[in-house]
Amino acid sequence: MSAFVAGAAAALDPIALAQGLVRCPSVTPADAGALDLLAAQLEALGFACHRLRFSEPGTPDVDNLYARIGTRAPHFCFAGHTDVVPVGRPESWSVDPFGGAIEGGFLFGRGASDMKGAIAAFVAAAERVIARTAGLPGSISLLITGDEEGPAINGTVKVLRWLEARGERIDVCVVGEPTNPTVLGEMAKIGRRGSLNGRLVVDGAQGHVAYPHLADNPVPKLVRLLAALDAERLDDGTPHFQPSNLEITTVDVGNPATNVIPASASAGFNVRFNDLHTGASLTERLRRRLDAERVPYRLDVSVSGEAFLTPPGALSALLGRACRAVLGREPELSTTGGTSDARFIRHHCPVVEFGLVSQTMHKVDERAALADIRRLVDVYAAMLEDCFGRAA
Repeated sequence: MSAFVAGAAAALDPIALAQGLVRCPSVTPADAGALDLLAAQLEALGFACHRLRFSEPGTPDVDNLYARIGTRAPHFCFAGHTDVVPVGRPESWSVDPFGGAIEGGFLFGRGASDMKGAIAAFVAAAERVIARTAGLPGSISLLITGDEEGPAINGTVKVLRWLEARGERIDVCVVGEPTNPTVLGEMAKIGRRGSLNGRLVVDGAQGHVAYPHLADNPVPKLVRLLAALDAERLDDGTPHFQPSNLEITTVDVGNPATNVIPASASAGFNVRFNDLHTGASLTERLRRRLDAERVPYRLDVSVSGEAFLTPPGALSALLGRACRAVLGREPELSTTGGTSDARFIRHHCPVVEFGLVSQTMHKVDERAALADIRRLVDVYAAMLEDCFGRAA
């Protein structure tokens, strides 16, 4: 590992940059100036910045940013998003959700932990490494989307296609999602479970509840099918993944009347699945289970992401060395949690997710500890220096 002094001063203040990003109300798909702020800072450091706006019928237009400095390998990419989820009821917050308030050693605001604090940390880390390294022995890039919290159609996927068309190759990637449950350095993500959404519909015939022989009630049939799905044990997990789980999320009949048998009934469910399945194989299995009940049904399925794993190796070791040097702890390599844009990046290069503490993401009074943001700068800088030092 190359020489590195944890906590060394840098000209760029990551807290101020994170604060500026939080003050941009960039609720998906709005940019609200976040990418302009980021691009201006990166251009000042010598990055070549590309603003990429993508659109597709039926989806919102999305602004993205790709910035790179250097032309040599290894190419170390940091990926993330400046878009944030809505704040909910602003009056429920103790501070202005987009005010960037600093209180009690924390930066408050929507996106502070997910993941504007991590973006600011990476920019500060890049500046530190660029300043210390004469003739950068590699390349650093940022791939930042405004579509991660939304449909994820006009963001990272299309930026990656744009890079492919240009012949640019990423060697390793760190996604700055807030991966640590309680303490910085506690956990990194080396994969994610897949996500399948199903919509199950059973049709019947509407009628008066007093004359059931003249109707066909779909509700008991739907309940029977849901019971079959709920009882299905998908697997027992794998060395890197917990067992897959199917959860029923909604049941609807759209019937306000108490004396009417409804014409149809529907239900929604979600399956978070591990690498024993693909979306296609899981869909086939669920259909076989439903067919066994001999109840006519309709099933619509959408898969928002397949399960994937970056096996422990050079990239996770790189992160581990940095965490040990800066934080004195080794992160657990996990695949828990929801989906992220790492599911797209994994087709292009090894990817690991590591960022701030996740306890308040998407919540009222979302916040990030100032000390954690500064230490995350140290971790990212250590990873960059180690990566380039081993390539030199």
